[in-house]
Amino acid sequence: MTERAGPVRVNDLTFEAEVLRAPCPVVVDFYADWCLPCRATAPVVRDLSQRLAGRVKFATVDIDESAIVTRSYGIHSIPTYVFVQGGHERGRTVGPIDPVAFRAALRRLFDEGRASAASGGTPATP
Repeated sequence: MTERAGPVRVNDLTFEAEVLRAPCPVVVDFYADWCLPCRATAPVVRDLSQRLAGRVKFATVDIDESAIVTRSYGIHSIPTYVFVQGGHERGRTVGPIDPVAFRAALRRLFDEGRASAASGGTPATP
């Protein structure tokens, strides 16, 4: 099975199938085309989505086109990155983020759950 390289664009209609039911962890990038910090960090998201294809899925949500999902996740500032695993939010970061901090967040939020589950512990709840 070949995973799509690069972020997948999702909206109110596709969010559940693409994000909540995804078999792997998902990073959801809430953004807008007019947002300069969003544009500045888009290459980071693109690069990480290609490097981590098959292990972590990256999804983008245009807040101007997906009001229901944007409201349901309480997005007030962009860019906001929501880390989802097993249909549940594991954490989030708001504002531009550099590649090193982004990778650290991925390890902290997604690897913790795997280590905890592998050791028989209870995964952290968001």
